[in-house]
Amino acid sequence: MLRRTLGVVLVNVIVFCVLAELLALFLFYNDTGRLFYTYQKPYEPIAETQQGRLTGDGLHPYFGPTHRQGYPFDIPEPLRENASSPGRVPTNNFGFASTHNYPFMKTSPNQFVIGMFGGSVGAWFCQVGAHRLVEDLKANAFFKAREIVPLCLSHEGYKQPQQLLVLSYFLSIGQTFDLVLNIDGFNEVTLSSFNNQRGLDISMPSAMHLDPLVNLVNQATLTPEKLQSLAAISQYKERINYLVGRLQHNRIAAINFVLERLHRSATASYQAEVARFAALPSNPSDASPFKTGAEKGYPLLVRESERLKSRVNFLNATAIFDRESAAVYMDDCCHYTLRGNQLLADAIARQILTSKGAWN
Repeated sequence: MLRRTLGVVLVNVIVFCVLAELLALFLFYNDTGRLFYTYQKPYEPIAETQQGRLTGDGLHPYFGPTHRQGYPFDIPEPLRENASSPGRVPTNNFGFASTHNYPFMKTSPNQFVIGMFGGSVGAWFCQVGAHRLVEDLKANAFFKAREIVPLCLSHEGYKQPQQLLVLSYFLSIGQTFDLVLNIDGFNEVTLSSFNNQRGLDISMPSAMHLDPLVNLVNQATLTPEKLQSLAAISQYKERINYLVGRLQHNRIAAINFVLERLHRSATASYQAEVARFAALPSNPSDASPFKTGAEKGYPLLVRESERLKSRVNFLNATAIFDRESAAVYMDDCCHYTLRGNQLLADAIARQILTSKGAWN
């Protein structure tokens, strides 16, 4: 009797495992369009944790906050134009997300170098909107005959005069540009307002982006909440890297299904904790006045922009989404969806092609 019961249990376990494997194979194929046994999804560990570092951020003596070389800039699937679009771009020798090290030297007189400067909106545009910009420009005979090389020199939190300092620095070390694109406005009014509340000059780098680095070296700014948050971030990093290791070596679809869900959960928790740490005040009076700064600052920007048009090739892009019915913002701050970046690229291309230059 016992033998028969064990046999039934064993058969049920085998049937369950087979069905679980088949279901996992179906879900994997439905997600990737590939067979699990012949295709392995790329799962990247968090590099600074592997290297024994607490963070992948650094401090440049002229630019302010930056990233270490090799820091991953991840591009979520909804922001990728197609299946062949890269999901990750590592930072280069200066900490910018780019496939080129700087200074980039032309290998052909046919190359046309576009430097793209800005904050996080600019950094996302480099990865999500630049391809569309190149396509739009290629409709013009001048650009069609050339290899357009976009160089990303944007970094989250940068605001004037950081973009100007970055441009000046690279010009001084021999970088050449055929065209310079600067995307700014939001950080100048919101992050500068935050600096002002902190008693810091508005021309200084963003306090919001400097604080996490300061917290790592200045114990006086580490509140108990921030210490707990740092510990949680470190634990999530270790968990993610452990799961990545398991995923990279596992060849059973059902186990992969479970590990992948755990990896997604750990990644989401890690990202949420990083955002929480950045938002935690060093004292209870600190706040992030994005809404107030934008509401008060943008009317002034729009008004002053009219004076700029007579001196530089300036585009006021505040109205480019007015007739778009699809979602153009991917968060409650200022960052665009794929469609938003495409519309911005179209507007910039029109501005370039209708302005005075070698292309007309």
